[in-house]
Parts: sequence; structure tokens; C-alpha cells
Amino acid sequence: MEDTLTTVVTGGNRGIGYAVASALVRRDCRVVLVTRDRERGERAAAALGGSVDLVTGDLSVLSEVRSVADELLRRCGSIDVLVHNAGVWPTRLVNTPDELERSFVVNHLAPFLLNRLLEGRLLESRTRVVHVSAGLYIKGRLDMDRTPVGADFHRMRTYCTTKLANLLMVPLFADRWRGTGVTVDAVHPGVIRTGLGDPGGVPGVLLKAMKRSWASPERGATPVVRLALESGGASGRYFDADRQAPLAPVAADQALAQRVWDQAETLTGLTGLNATEGRP
Repeated sequence: MEDTLTTVVTGGNRGIGYAVASALVRRDCRVVLVTRDRERGERAAAALGGSVDLVTGDLSVLSEVRSVADELLRRCGSIDVLVHNAGVWPTRLVNTPDELERSFVVNHLAPFLLNRLLEGRLLESRTRVVHVSAGLYIKGRLDMDRTPVGADFHRMRTYCTTKLANLLMVPLFADRWRGTGVTVDAVHPGVIRTGLGDPGGVPGVLLKAMKRSWASPERGATPVVRLALESGGASGRYFDADRQAPLAPVAADQALAQRVWDQAETLTGLTGLNATEGRP
């Protein structure tokens, strides 16, 4: 009998993340949910049944991202699958204690930082890393000075831009991990009926009514789970649901990607991180 896979899912208490966790539980995986709210995380873990653990931390705060990484390293002797699902579609400008725009941290810096802090364990485990992306990345326009602090904030464009920043990192991680057994891919799960980006008031009611015709979270989870459990060494790919697709020019700019990587290292304090140890 094969060993039980240990799978980590961020934002796993609702929406696509919960559906991914549920599918992994049904496949007899050990699932570690990473959630911001402990009470909601505990309810999700109880509802999932199976072998489910909970790690809590606010992924918009860099110190808590580090605490999450420390807890995952403490609890997980191996990490076979890491699904970066947590995401924010901001409806207003919110700056974090690190003086950064909230969705820039959750959508971009947090998965970057987790990949780097967990890197030693990922290399040991030959982990499958999956980033839940968004097709709207093509509308992103990064301003290296303004975007991180929200000086160019826009309710739609900021979401697109932060998802673009995250996607720009995927080919660089694939190159970094080439030949190690660690693979990383990104997938746009489709237009899915979740609470992402729901405003309050009348606009929120109207949006929820419109979303009734959108695909279910279970449908959105399907391509994510497929990639998470895929065997083979392919890496650095982008999928639109089940179809592999080339990156649009805005996400294939290698010079921009390197600038975004360097900035992320600076903003997260990772300059000089030892890749083989996963610690500064």
C-alpha cells in the first residue's frame, strides 16, 4: 500500500479550497487546511472528516505567513502537495501592518514566501506545487512602485495585477527547482461561484444572483486536484481549466518576472535565503 499523501491547501475552509480539500480527503489523503479564521477552519475540518489538520494564520501579514510556515514544518514531516488557493479580490483599499496592499500580499507575496520558507521540505518531499490562478491576469498592469502599496488601487485591476505578479513567479520557480523532483504549475479553474469579491449592499445581492449561473466550486476544484495528484516531471505550465495554454505576453516577460522576484525577496526579507535549508 502506498504511503498516505500529505497535502496542504491554503484558503481551504470555503469555496474552491474547500472543494479541493474534500476531493483530496475522498482520495484518502491527509489534508492540512491553512485558514485565517480558526473557528471557520475548525468547522470546515469537522465537516470534511477523514485525516484533516488545521493551521491558522492571516496570510496578509508577513509575520503570520512565517508562523504558518513554521507550523507546517513542525507538523508535516513531508509535504507531497502544496496548493496555493487563498486569494483576495479587494473591494476597497486595505493596507496591512507591513504597509502593503492586502491583496498584493495574499495573492502574490504569501505564496512566494511560503514556497521559499518551505523550500527545504519541498525538495525533500519532491512536492507538487499548484497555484490557483485567474484568467484575468491578462488585464494586470504592474507598477513596481505603486502596486505594492496600493497607490494605483482599483477594485478590478488590482486583483488582475496581483494575480499576474503571482503567475510571473511560476516559470522562475520551475527553473529554480528543475531537476529536483519539485514541480510547480498554475491553473485558472474557470468562472466559479464563490464569495470572492462580493461587495456588500445591493451590488452584492445582484452579484450573488448573477453567480447562480456560474460553475460550482466542485467543478472549479477538478483541474486543481488533477494537477495536484498528477505524476510526472512536467513543470512551469499554465492551464485554463483542463487545457494547457501559453502565457499571454504580459506574463511571459522574463525581465519583468525577475524584477518582481527581486522585489518580492526584498519585501519579504528573504535576501540571502539558503535554498537547501529553507531558512535564512
